[in-house]
Amino acid sequence: MSEFQIFAKPVGARCNLRCSYCYFLPHQEGRVCSIPDELLEAYIIQHIEACTDSTVQFSWHGGEPALFGLEGFRRIVALQKKHCPEGRHILNGIQTNGLLLNDRWCEFLAEERFFVGISIDGMEQVHDLHRVTADGHATHARAVESYERLLRHGVATECLCVVHSENVCHPMAVYEFFRGLEVPYLSFIPLVEPLPDGGVTTRSVPSDAWGEFLCTVFDAWLESGIGNIKIQIFEEAARSAFGLDHSLCIFRRDCNVPALQWNGDLYSCDHYMTPGYHLGNIRETPLAALIDSPRQQAFSRAKQESLTSQCRECAVVDMCNGGCPKDRIIKTIDDKPGLNYLCSGYRRFFTHCRPFVEAVAQLWLKSCL
Repeated sequence: MSEFQIFAKPVGARCNLRCSYCYFLPHQEGRVCSIPDELLEAYIIQHIEACTDSTVQFSWHGGEPALFGLEGFRRIVALQKKHCPEGRHILNGIQTNGLLLNDRWCEFLAEERFFVGISIDGMEQVHDLHRVTADGHATHARAVESYERLLRHGVATECLCVVHSENVCHPMAVYEFFRGLEVPYLSFIPLVEPLPDGGVTTRSVPSDAWGEFLCTVFDAWLESGIGNIKIQIFEEAARSAFGLDHSLCIFRRDCNVPALQWNGDLYSCDHYMTPGYHLGNIRETPLAALIDSPRQQAFSRAKQESLTSQCRECAVVDMCNGGCPKDRIIKTIDDKPGLNYLCSGYRRFFTHCRPFVEAVAQLWLKSCL
């Protein structure tokens, strides 16, 4: 069995927000859907059986997975405990916009040791540009309130910040905002929205600006943030210097993070939930067989096999491995397709941080002698 992670979507694309940059909701706009109890139990059994590690990790995504309800998640945990073999351990993660998380929710998440990722795009003025309710109301204050509630209840929490064409211009303000919230874990997610006829939307983050944003935050983090805040892309940069595989899918050599829909359909990736990437349904074929199917393995290998010659010759290819395939939408310097739209930004950042990362690696090696 290959190493895998599943993005499970108990309510599909259903969401209480209408973020302007959402890539998933348009696939199911208007549909009311929720995973049936018998299918939920079948998925949990199959996921546990497919995992070869002593720790079994579940990742609950949406849409907005909290729409499955607190009682729905109580059923999830009860089923996991029912079917978890002796000697194994289950961890749960949930990605949420936070608006539904009251004290009862937070008590449950703390008691069951969920890891929560909450989406906040920085300061109020940039967050509320795109993250609004279905009736157009702002959400920043409510998201921050939920984040602070999670912390009060002792829930392990990470903030996920989508970086777009507006907040990318204010790297220090964004970084200081999250430092002000005393965020322990922070992930930056670059927004790339391809247009059908080429190019990207005006909301998309410019590649060079993305690189400058990361370098600016990195330098500020070096000066005052080390030990206080973990930033995912900085952690990923360090992994390559220590000879470790990347943990973040976009930087791994291969892709193996399938997405499970509420009706049991499994797709190759959260960003490829279209008929051409439909692997099958867990009602008909066991999850393990779908993950290890030739089709999924070919999808996984294609990331490395399709690297451009420009990528293969790049000095920092081990740090990004060409980035996410969904963003490989521009041409190389010799006019070949398949280069990542964010290439110049990633190259700028990884080149900038590499001397520090390698220096730390050398110190670590010396300490091991």
